[in-house]
Amino acid sequence: MARERRGYRMKAVIKKKRTKGMAFVDVPIPKIGPRDVLIKINAASICGTDVHIYDWTRWAQHRFTPPRIIGHEFVGDVVKVGDEVTRVRVGDRVSAESHLTCGYCYQCNNGNSEVCRNFRLLGVDHNGTFAEFLALPEHVLWKNDQDIPDEWATIQEPFGNAVDTVLSEDVSTKTVLILGAGPIGLFAAGIAKACGASLVIISDPNNYRLAISKKMGVHIAVNPRKQDLVQTVLEATHHNGVDVVLEFSGNNQALDQGLKVLIPGGRISVLGIYERRVNIDLNKDVIFKKIRIYGVTGRKIFSTWYKTSRFLSSGLVNPGPIITHQFPLKDYEKGMKLMKDGKCGKVILMIHDEHKRR
Repeated sequence: MARERRGYRMKAVIKKKRTKGMAFVDVPIPKIGPRDVLIKINAASICGTDVHIYDWTRWAQHRFTPPRIIGHEFVGDVVKVGDEVTRVRVGDRVSAESHLTCGYCYQCNNGNSEVCRNFRLLGVDHNGTFAEFLALPEHVLWKNDQDIPDEWATIQEPFGNAVDTVLSEDVSTKTVLILGAGPIGLFAAGIAKACGASLVIISDPNNYRLAISKKMGVHIAVNPRKQDLVQTVLEATHHNGVDVVLEFSGNNQALDQGLKVLIPGGRISVLGIYERRVNIDLNKDVIFKKIRIYGVTGRKIFSTWYKTSRFLSSGLVNPGPIITHQFPLKDYEKGMKLMKDGKCGKVILMIHDEHKRR
């Protein structure tokens, strides 16, 4: 707690105003309540949500209220616990579920806390992880497996998105189309391969990320601006189409193409977020084909975290190729620019200098 003793201040990235941009500032180290813990952040990763907030997009304007420290993906060490904390101790290495749930609404009481009616989102409704210290309630913490290095531990939250999207149903021996090769789509490729998918096809207009997908075991990488995605998928599947579509792009045209190449009786899982209303031929592409659609938000708390931890600690999925850049916290804007330009996979912010790549 050397930093805490030196004036009780810390460095943080904060969205101060309702306009584009953020600020790297000194702010007070957060105080904790009786059921809270104080965490020294070792590493935090940048999510597309953080970029939306930085750019002050239409979504951010309707969802985010400044001032707020942003970020929701992290790994860190517990340095202080409240008087009523019983499950974690000082020195525990933790990450956290980014949906801060109430624990008592209908959804929470029926095992669907990922859609808690009263949830607060870390880095949106609660000060986030782009800071040297973070205060969180004990019940959202996840103790990390010691075999998972910091750079991997910090991506467990988005990795869990991919786990639930892929494993909405079994993918063993199935043919799979992934729409969108952002970091979560790339995680999904590795998960689908680890779970025995017989054919994995990915589509994205970004050649940089398509190259990463090949390192994750994808069989066919398609740039839809240069290739006919529907024709490519049909030729690769003997004109049957794919058994499973995993939609991460949030693009209406990609969704429409995915439904068209999905076999009758197939399954599509949708995590992508759409800026506007989606137009699809519901009769032809869903009802008459008997398609099963799964909407995915967040992760199942905490069952998905167990799966994520085991994928990473066992080596079944190696996310190393997806983690392309690391910067100190003060250089967060470099990471934001790479994200916006599509010239990166996952970007990690190293908060404390003593935590380097292992």
